[in-house]
Amino acid sequence: MAATLRMIDIAVNFTDGMFKGIYNGKKYHVADISAVLNRAWNAGVDRIIVTGGSLEESKEALAIAETDARLFCTVGVHPTRCSEFDESGDPEKHFQALLSLAKEGIEKGKVVAIGECGLDYDRLRFCPAEIQKKYFEKQFELAHAMKLPMFLHMRAAAEDFCDILERNKERFCGGVAHSFTGSAEDRDKLLSFNNLFIGVNGCSLKMAENLDVVKGIPAERMMIETDSPYCEIKSTHSGINFVKSSWPSKKKEKYDEECLVKGRNEPCLVRQVLEVVAGCKGISDIDQLSKTLYYNTCRVFFPQDVDSAAEAILTGNHTT
Repeated sequence: MAATLRMIDIAVNFTDGMFKGIYNGKKYHVADISAVLNRAWNAGVDRIIVTGGSLEESKEALAIAETDARLFCTVGVHPTRCSEFDESGDPEKHFQALLSLAKEGIEKGKVVAIGECGLDYDRLRFCPAEIQKKYFEKQFELAHAMKLPMFLHMRAAAEDFCDILERNKERFCGGVAHSFTGSAEDRDKLLSFNNLFIGVNGCSLKMAENLDVVKGIPAERMMIETDSPYCEIKSTHSGINFVKSSWPSKKKEKYDEECLVKGRNEPCLVRQVLEVVAGCKGISDIDQLSKTLYYNTCRVFFPQDVDSAAEAILTGNHTT
């Protein structure tokens, strides 16, 4: 597919076993990140942020980011994994290891945010709320020390999440609440923080109510993502009617590196997210929308490119 748009996928879980060909513990095909990346670049994606969700996963995310100039990553601990601080036997030492990793990644020009961190009250079976809150707040120290924005997760926890954000709003320079699936009230709470953006993916576009909520996010406060290999836009989703692009796919049992794996989301499909956002907002100029979202992402994660991204909005110029 010829690329006419320019996009940044802010959330890809390349550390997930599916990109190694492993599904539910069984290997079906070879590791294929390179083929996945080729599809993404050909679709108009020109940068990807690889998500770190634990200390070990953040190390792996950095190693993956180092394999391509267009890959970047986050360093942090996901709310459902915050027990790893206490389970390490020395929470402060664990924190210092995250700090050292973030510093190393910044020096390599690869780490662009602290996260994925936040609160997830839908999955308290993995980590109690009190531990989530304690170590969510602790990770603002990382953002403050490293002068980095934050890559945030909020699920069924808007009140506590926004309370912690309010207490710490001077300790981080900006951020995004990614994979947003909340209510209009949740959306408006997030938008009340001037330095916070909202990340939208297939999970944000499932139902008509979701589309109404997304419609109310100003384009100037939005970013797009796949959160792959999860959160694909499915044929049953309300947003599917706005999807215009498609790629051939095959089941994992009949793997073909020229095709997508059915049921596995990947970064090229961020283009579909863009199409649904444009559709539900009634925006006909999808190219201009892509430039606005690109500019938003540069403002937070790639400030060195803000001027050229802003110029592209004004002139229609795609070059950096």
